[in-house]
Parts: sequence; C-alpha cells; structure tokens
Amino acid sequence: MQAAAERFVAASVDAIGASDRFTVALSGGSTPQNLYALLATDAYASRIHWPRVHIFWGDERCVPPGSPASNYRMARVALLSRVPLPAANVHRIRGEDEPAAAAAAYERKLRELFGTPAGEPRTTTGARFDFVLLGLGKDGHTASLFPGSATVRETRRWAMAEDIADVSMSRVTVTPAVINAASEIVFLVFGREKAATLRRVLEGPYQPDALPAQAIAPSAGRLRWLADADAAADLSPT
Repeated sequence: MQAAAERFVAASVDAIGASDRFTVALSGGSTPQNLYALLATDAYASRIHWPRVHIFWGDERCVPPGSPASNYRMARVALLSRVPLPAANVHRIRGEDEPAAAAAAYERKLRELFGTPAGEPRTTTGARFDFVLLGLGKDGHTASLFPGSATVRETRRWAMAEDIADVSMSRVTVTPAVINAASEIVFLVFGREKAATLRRVLEGPYQPDALPAQAIAPSAGRLRWLADADAAADLSPT
C-alpha cells in the first residue's frame, strides 16, 4: 500500500508543477479505503498541496451521499474530511439523482474542467486526469464497467448510467475513453480471490466484453498494476 501512496504523492507533485493542479479520479472498495486512510496520515498528507487537488470519482452507486454504499462517503470518511482539501475541489457524482441525469451532469462537469466542450477526451496537460485509481472485481470489472456492458466500448460519451443486474443497483461510471486519456492509471489488486482474474486480464486473450479491465489501455499515459503477493500468485514468472 505504501507504493500506491508514494505514487499518489509523486503524481501530485508532478501535476501541480506542470499545470498548478492535480486532478484525481478515486475508486470505491475496501483496498482503496486502506490507501485513503494511509494518505490521511501526516507522513503522506503533509507532502500533498491539498488546495491544488481536485477530487473526482471513476464511478458511483446510485445512492444518497450519506449511504454506507456510497463511494463518495467512504472517501470522505477515510480521507477527505481529514486533510485540508477545499470543499469546492470535491466533485462528486450525484448518486441520489436520476441515473441518466447524474451521468449527463457529470460529463458536463468533466468537460468544463478539462476545457473540452465537445469531442473525445484530450491527452494534453491540464485537459485530462492526472491520476486514476482503479480496482479489479473477481468478474473482471473495473469502475462500473461490467461484463457485457455497452459502456465498455463507448467512445463518444464521457459518463454513462448502467443498470447492473448482478448487483441490483444502478451506477454511474466514466467511460474507458476518459480513463484511457489519463496521465497515470493505477490498478490496486489485493487478495488471493483476485489471482485467477488478474492472470486472465494480464495474460489471457483480449476479451474486453468479458473482462472490462482489459479495455483500460492509456493512449498517452502510464498504466501501473500494484498487486500483493496473494493477488499475483497465479501470474507467470517473469
């Protein structure tokens, strides 16, 4: 987890030096929660210039912001409420709104921030996410890009709402086009239960409809996989 925290700090320094701000898309899940708690400690929080940090989310469950299921709430409790981050720099997905409307509003917010009123995401400094944090589900999903979802192959829209039958909940997610434009993307994969999936994603045939995490391939950025020994147990020796 320290490696992920160090990458977050280093990315913030680089981005603020280049464009005077650091734009981040956070992930939900128990593993990122541990990272957020670590970032909130003085050892890391003191090295980040929080007034220049802008926080977004890669996806959100369609629940109110106070719900225990909310990705926003988890990040707020673990990190955002514990560091000197201006409230105006927190850009949450409004999970309490009608899903399609929430997705459209989030796309407008992203386009405004990145100065791209129309068209595909750009990969120039200041016009893309500096850092995107992702997890990996046992079914191969990431963000709220689930197997069989049309969102996986979306190229025009920046954010979409999906009804996820397997979890009986609507979600709003940014699309691969936005994620793949980022400067740096970091997957956090921890636990033995993720080992078989991680091997399929990294070493198996390219099947993004079945394994949406394979759709994440930055066009002009860096992709990192940070896995613990249990999650990496099935990978071929290098």
